[in-house]
Amino acid sequence: MTFTLENWPLLLKGAGLTLQLAIGAFFIGALLALPLALLRIYGNKLASGIVRVLISFLRGTPMLAQLFLVYYGAGQFRPQLQALGLWTFLREPYFCALLTFTLNTAAYQAEILRGGIRAVPAGEVEAAKAISMSFGLQLRRIICPHAYRIAMPALGNELILMIKGSAIASVVTLLDLMGQARLIFARTFDFGIYLQAAILYLVISFAVVRLWRLLEWWSAPQFRRPVPTSNPVTTGGQP
Repeated sequence: MTFTLENWPLLLKGAGLTLQLAIGAFFIGALLALPLALLRIYGNKLASGIVRVLISFLRGTPMLAQLFLVYYGAGQFRPQLQALGLWTFLREPYFCALLTFTLNTAAYQAEILRGGIRAVPAGEVEAAKAISMSFGLQLRRIICPHAYRIAMPALGNELILMIKGSAIASVVTLLDLMGQARLIFARTFDFGIYLQAAILYLVISFAVVRLWRLLEWWSAPQFRRPVPTSNPVTTGGQP
């Protein structure tokens, strides 16, 4: 086992693709997660039931199996996809991986947000209703801000899991970080390259954790500075 820097340009190139896939899927999934969570809580029985089944499937099956279903399964419906104009999108392994990761993280984020919404103090929601605040305004001013602040730590964990889980993209010929490591190993038979890839994953995860903590700090202004203590109130002009 050797540890050299000559392979690091390829590893860094793969790390860029890893971040592109994982972070892109995470934030696109975040756009889907909120509507799914709201349907799960406030939707009628049919809509809530459909969302529940979809989330259960995505959370209960391996992401690798989901990737194979999208990547290899799309070819079984090529004529129909061509008629819909989707074949150009689904024939590319990059977009298949991005779609799979997006749907997977959307399911997990929806459940995280559902817990955050349930944890919003009921008194604040009742107060909003008492002043005739519309449901949309309740969501924008009260429910969503509180729910996201509550869910921030869990969402950060989901982002880290997405970065590590995106390593399966290499099985559909994508040269992400793990894909580059596999390619280098096939050429050199030096398994030390996997240790270097693991170190790079660790560095990325550490950097993301630090950035996410800054985001948590920014999203909770009440914790940015200590509450000032006032002097005791004096009466009668006495100090």
